[in-house]
Amino acid sequence: MLIDKLAPFEEALVGKRILVTGNTGFTGGWVCLWLKAIGADVRGYSLPPETSPSLFDAIGSAEETTFGDICDQSLFHEAVSRLEPNLILHLAAQPLVRRSYAEPLRTFLVNAQGTANVLEAARTVKSVQGVLCITTDKVYKNNEWPWPYRENDPLGGKDPYSASKAAAEMVIQSYAASFPSNLGKGPAVATARGGNIIGGGDWSEDRLIPDFVRAVVNNDRLTLRYPEATRPWQHVLALAYGYILIMAGLVSANPANFAKAWNLGPQDVRQYTVRDVLTLMSDAWKRPDLAFMDDPLPEARALALDSTLARNQLGWNPPWTTEQVVRETASWYRQFYDNPANVVEITLKQINAWREKITQ
Repeated sequence: MLIDKLAPFEEALVGKRILVTGNTGFTGGWVCLWLKAIGADVRGYSLPPETSPSLFDAIGSAEETTFGDICDQSLFHEAVSRLEPNLILHLAAQPLVRRSYAEPLRTFLVNAQGTANVLEAARTVKSVQGVLCITTDKVYKNNEWPWPYRENDPLGGKDPYSASKAAAEMVIQSYAASFPSNLGKGPAVATARGGNIIGGGDWSEDRLIPDFVRAVVNNDRLTLRYPEATRPWQHVLALAYGYILIMAGLVSANPANFAKAWNLGPQDVRQYTVRDVLTLMSDAWKRPDLAFMDDPLPEARALALDSTLARNQLGWNPPWTTEQVVRETASWYRQFYDNPANVVEITLKQINAWREKITQ
């Protein structure tokens, strides 16, 4: 344990064995480090990291990681049977919209069939008390309307990524209804739908902040697709915070209160465009040379989430404004490139700064 004084929701996970799928990814790195710092027993199942550098290689994110494809049902089931986790946090996904156009079948297999594999293993391994499946704000049928989407709005999706995540939601709903936890037929199952996240340690392809970082570090040109598109920007810690709150609920005395869909969206009233966020990053670090894509693939242009349920029932209230989120992100990358050896210290410092705010 790296943190002395824990919040009550953190205390609920001390000593719990938590299997995190996709732990070698950007979000997985932050969640796993927070969980390890509070004394959870973190194990991973994932493909090897796709990027170099990667947050996983820099900080490590689990006591043990099984490298495997989430679509390999037998390998994943064997890992769950061997590890006997109390909770599964299912992050493994094909998360990129543009890649989903190039690899639609793979996207559906990973996001929909992979989710079914996770829930099937969780159903048959009796140690598993709860499963939290992570999808996206893009599961909603996007009507391009100006008001935020709520958890009971219709699901949909035109591009393969959005549709595959909506399909995963249908799989989740089916397992939860067919194998109810209150009858002992399966674990309590929850879903978290988060918006676009930024933060240090993301080097993925076709994402604004990683593309910005590469342009600055390599002195290259940054190509933008939809500079006026709005996105629900928030720090990766906002989602990590929500995930930990929900998982604590899934192992509480009343897990049924938490076994539902949760929106986890930014609290800022103002919606920030891609151009806005890029300007904030440039002000906090350095402005790269800009170019604009002639024929970008279709993407949703306006997305916002209504997170009233999470605020009222979970007490989830991210403390950083969008402008602070961007400043902290730029600060993380600047410090990393100044001294990569301090990456754990840099990351834990931001986790603790966040925790201090929420405990106040």
